[in-house]
Amino acid sequence: MTTSPLASPAATRGLLEEFGLATKHRLGQNFLIDNHVIERIMSLAELDGSERVLEVGPGIGTLTLALLSEASRVVSVEADPELEPVLEAHAEEHDGFAFIMGDALKVAPAEIAEAAGGEPTVFVANLPYNVAATIILQFFQTMPALQRAAVMVQKEVADRIAAAPGNRTYGGYTAKLGLYGRVTGRFEVPPRCFMPAPHVDSAVVRIDRGGIELPDGIDAEAVSRVIDAAFGQRRKTIRNSMGSNGFDKAVLDESFPVAGVEPSARAETLSTADFVRLTAALAQSVPSAGESEAR
Repeated sequence: MTTSPLASPAATRGLLEEFGLATKHRLGQNFLIDNHVIERIMSLAELDGSERVLEVGPGIGTLTLALLSEASRVVSVEADPELEPVLEAHAEEHDGFAFIMGDALKVAPAEIAEAAGGEPTVFVANLPYNVAATIILQFFQTMPALQRAAVMVQKEVADRIAAAPGNRTYGGYTAKLGLYGRVTGRFEVPPRCFMPAPHVDSAVVRIDRGGIELPDGIDAEAVSRVIDAAFGQRRKTIRNSMGSNGFDKAVLDESFPVAGVEPSARAETLSTADFVRLTAALAQSVPSAGESEAR
């Protein structure tokens, strides 16, 4: 099983002292110190040596070093400039490693692809928890070569990612993610596996690309607009919520039976496939959905 030489309290402290660093809670830095967790992440990622791996929030490189032992190429994006000397040291020792300093949500996919020697194919990371959900969805949206992800997130985020319709944690985010991928694995990580220990539980989830197939003429952006409108006012029926968020109610009334959706349903009871059918039905109606004011 693949491990990391930095996945222990002593090794982490030693490196932090070597570079004169201290943990920075403002960036959500909780360093992974458990090699058993590293082993399970690597097992979930299923690398065969051909992948170009994208990592976000490498920190001092604990997971990075494990990835480098199995992947063809690893490119990491790090926001904290004080960690640059650490990552530079890793880059000098590993030809297959490159890193980009910056905000992962603002770095262009083309820049990442250039650093990785091609578009990344796998996303593996211990993500900054405050932006984890946004990063996952954005990467699947903007990096079509990305085939799967194995990412550490806050347990509540993992619950949202894996939620089924009707579950209290299911929402617009879950429905949108379903356009791109599906959860195929998960395990929990307790606070004691980090230094310092966070005040929340964590989980690693694997997401494989392969969402709902879209009909001709319908794109993910159009479905996302429908999802946003449907969840705009969760306590209302889907008809009233969408009607209050830019969709013509007469058009909605024509489209619901075509899509097989009850107008009295709540958005959280609809699957991604339901939203795709509704979007397709709306696209066939005149005037175009969302273009006229709600009645």
